[in-house]
Amino acid sequence: MNVITSPSEHGTAEAPFAAPPEIPTQKAPHGIYYDFNDGARVRLPAGNWRVNLIDDASGNLLFTCQSSEGWVLSNKKYYVDFRIQVFREGETTPLVDAAMDLRGKPVVIHFPVGTLGDLLGWFPYAERFRQRHQCELECVMGTEIIDLLEGQYPNIQLSTREKVKTKAPYASYRIGLFFGGDDTRQPVDFRQVGFIRIAGYILGVSPQETVPLLKLDAPRVIEEPYVCIAVQSSCQAKYWNNGYGWSQVVAELKRLGYRVLCIDKEAHHGMGFVWNHIPHGVEDFTGAQPLQQRVDLLRHAAFFIGLSSGLSWLAWGCRIPVMLISGFTNPQSEFYTPWRIFNSHGCHGCWDDVRIDFDHRDFLWCPRHKGTDRQYECTRLITGQQVIKAIRELHDEIQRV
Repeated sequence: MNVITSPSEHGTAEAPFAAPPEIPTQKAPHGIYYDFNDGARVRLPAGNWRVNLIDDASGNLLFTCQSSEGWVLSNKKYYVDFRIQVFREGETTPLVDAAMDLRGKPVVIHFPVGTLGDLLGWFPYAERFRQRHQCELECVMGTEIIDLLEGQYPNIQLSTREKVKTKAPYASYRIGLFFGGDDTRQPVDFRQVGFIRIAGYILGVSPQETVPLLKLDAPRVIEEPYVCIAVQSSCQAKYWNNGYGWSQVVAELKRLGYRVLCIDKEAHHGMGFVWNHIPHGVEDFTGAQPLQQRVDLLRHAAFFIGLSSGLSWLAWGCRIPVMLISGFTNPQSEFYTPWRIFNSHGCHGCWDDVRIDFDHRDFLWCPRHKGTDRQYECTRLITGQQVIKAIRELHDEIQRV
């Protein structure tokens, strides 16, 4: 907990999120203001005060201090069942005794922009939060996700950071991936529970995953059976780094009678001297298409094959079988699919290692074996044979239905 003696010292928000209101939104007697935006916040006028911050669920006193003026801020920024008490120094009856009650109150949940899979995995927890607390909820996110979710969650206001409608929220929360062992914005390290579930822990609701609601009523436009694949990602560690894998898989899919559509945004992606290309033999459906068009195509696919990347989450939201190939993450990181392809015989799971922080700036990030002959062995050891075995099992299951 921190006592801040001047409003100008009140820390601003990190870049991915809008800042909380400059002044707490709840007015109490004697010129005291408080709210629960980015934790519990109290602004005190001149006087002799004692402030208690309490976890009302457990009754634990989290922090107490004396102050003559200024701010008292909780260290914990995730959901806590806060109670704020303010006393005049020497008195035993609080002038302010505010237990957080979100029912009917305006609440804002901030999501980062520029991500697809994270948002699709996290957003159902916001709806779970709204249902639990019966609050007036606004969620802040990127335009492309708003376009995808608009109309599917009628009780949640969706807004961009530039057009937030709730000007005086009672409470607000930030959903994201917080590295470095940060225990102020998440009650547990996301790498211990799987990053898809961290939103549930931050919001204090059940972390059990839920498929997001998408608009799935588009008619089928491709008559033949087809499979969608996505081979590109944001860093090399996420790729399937087996040199023969995709060509073997595409050949097997065609042998089984499927058209194979590659739906990545880019047909070629990489950095420096390392570039990844659309697999030979697929139909090129790449391009910067609206996400709803991708949903309309995925909805009628027999199944999807991809990486630990956004289009796998989009396919999951379309309620089709998803075959997810990844080695830098452990299987619990993503949503559950019975078709999760993973190989434990070599190095794996660096993303989920709490001793390692992911470096977004390093396209060739491989924290344990970069520059050695073991680099990316987590997916090099995932063979075409292994994936084809799973494809045949899934194909047989589809044929039986």
